[in-house]
Amino acid sequence: MQRVVILGGGVGGTLTANLVARKLKARIAKGEAKVTVVDATGKHAYQPGYMYIAMGNERPEKLVKPEKSLLDANVDLVVDEVRRIDVAGSRVELGSGEVLVYEQLVIATGSRIVPEAIEHFDEEAHHFYTAEASAKLRRALDAFTGGKIVIGIAGIPYKCPPAPLEVAFLVESELRERGLREKTELQFLSPINRAFTIESVSEMATPIFAEKGIDLQLLAGVDSIDAERKVVVTDAMEEYPYDLLICVPPHKGAQVVVDSGLAPKSGWLPTDRHTLQVKKMAASGTKDEEIERYPNIYALGDATDLPLSKAGSTAHFEAPIVAERVAAAVLGRKPSGKHALYTGKVMCFFEVGDGKGTLLSFDYDNPPKPPKPGKLWHLGKMVFNKTYWQTVPKGRV
Repeated sequence: MQRVVILGGGVGGTLTANLVARKLKARIAKGEAKVTVVDATGKHAYQPGYMYIAMGNERPEKLVKPEKSLLDANVDLVVDEVRRIDVAGSRVELGSGEVLVYEQLVIATGSRIVPEAIEHFDEEAHHFYTAEASAKLRRALDAFTGGKIVIGIAGIPYKCPPAPLEVAFLVESELRERGLREKTELQFLSPINRAFTIESVSEMATPIFAEKGIDLQLLAGVDSIDAERKVVVTDAMEEYPYDLLICVPPHKGAQVVVDSGLAPKSGWLPTDRHTLQVKKMAASGTKDEEIERYPNIYALGDATDLPLSKAGSTAHFEAPIVAERVAAAVLGRKPSGKHALYTGKVMCFFEVGDGKGTLLSFDYDNPPKPPKPGKLWHLGKMVFNKTYWQTVPKGRV
């Protein structure tokens, strides 16, 4: 029996499970292989849709489906928390006390927000990384009648890198539609020395900030919040007053991978950029080629430390590589074909407001060259959002 255990029922875990099940269909039928997904909630959320709850054109109930409904019939689902990964024993210990033994392990545990890392964040700042927070932000925008809106970022990396820029552009468009633009100052605080982490995207986005009259401040990562004075303090000790604060909360990887000795305190799993195998933690300064890889443990999506967007689109392109390598190991062959190695491919849409968008498509060697924003790309994102359930998790694209 070859047991494949996949931790996490997000985009990466679900898609990987379905692809592996197809590749191992004959072995599973003979009782020679088994694919199991472990997910804490048993529910699959389309997280990119949360931003649209905040913008007033999406409903939370449309963004969640039972995980089981998205899985291949040959995939088992265990709804439980992962308490510990015992690498030495090739075991996963669950919150219920159940133990799953594996021959191949896939870690797709995603990232988590830690707003509690900044005092007063929950009572003062709004964000769009959960359905509840997005609905709260929508109510705040509905109640807003003018003043100063500050949009900031409390640390890198974070999920969906374009999202705070998209929110800034969409909020600005909404304020114009509501006749509130002249009554509102908009500021965007970037924690780095440009508008966006990727230079070519920053070159596209910076003029949009100027066109929309959004004050772009660089090297201004959110460090703390003075709730009494309603002021954001940056890591450069500069202060920005606000009437409405929208802030990307700090992010970390799953605590279980830290507790299991697989990742540093940040929670981001050391991951091989081409094979997606988890690397053993090494002393600072150790050359990458000298670091040992776990031969049967893989990571993808937000869980990794790879220099890529923490987004479903990244997991979408990583999953076929993990599935090919896992299936090859089970079948006793070498990984082959176009999915033998990961090239860093990522592709996602980018909203700029006013019913327009653009497309970011890139890999390790080729930075994105965003086309001129237009209505067609915005429409493409809307279509993708609506067809997601029938395509991506089930591996139909």
